[in-house]
Amino acid sequence: MAEITATLVKQLRERTGAGMMECKKALTATSGDMSEAETWLRKQGIASAVKKSSRATRQGLIGTYIHAGGQLGVMVELNCESDFVARTVDFQELVHDIAMHVAATDPRFIRKEDVTAAVLEKERDIQRARALNEGKPPAVAEKMIEGRMNKFYEEVCLLEQPFVKEPTLSIGQLVKTKIAKLGENITVARFVRFKVGETAAGSSEEQAAG
Repeated sequence: MAEITATLVKQLRERTGAGMMECKKALTATSGDMSEAETWLRKQGIASAVKKSSRATRQGLIGTYIHAGGQLGVMVELNCESDFVARTVDFQELVHDIAMHVAATDPRFIRKEDVTAAVLEKERDIQRARALNEGKPPAVAEKMIEGRMNKFYEEVCLLEQPFVKEPTLSIGQLVKTKIAKLGENITVARFVRFKVGETAAGSSEEQAAG
């Protein structure tokens, strides 16, 4: 087990933004392994964030991201509980990161619950036909659909997508780590993605869900 030095604790704090005591506890729990300690803190953050998820979020910011060349842009509304948190660097960085992520991945919905029944049924039909075409029995095909639907959610739902800057973390998990750090509930209210040459027809109903 590596010695839990003040330098090691400081390094973990700089990487995660967690408090000194939390960092020391994480390093102790993981025998001084920096990577494992970071994962441990994330898990703790996610657990504590769940307790705050029902709180109302009526403050926040609208952030923007314009990709190099000016051909692609995103606007995101991120909400929190207080104006104080909305002004913090952590919150502002989160808004920017989410806007940048939306520019890169082009999600259609915010969360799984926002996917419309028509879109779900169409995707299930596609996956069912795909499985049957692969020669799978109907009962096996139905089981395969559920696994493939999880992959579908990762492709189209913002909160389910792997964060482009750190794919081991989903956007939903990223938000929860910030909830744990800032002590307030944080929610993605809506987003819109503009690309030169594309129209926005039909997008507002899907993208503004929330």
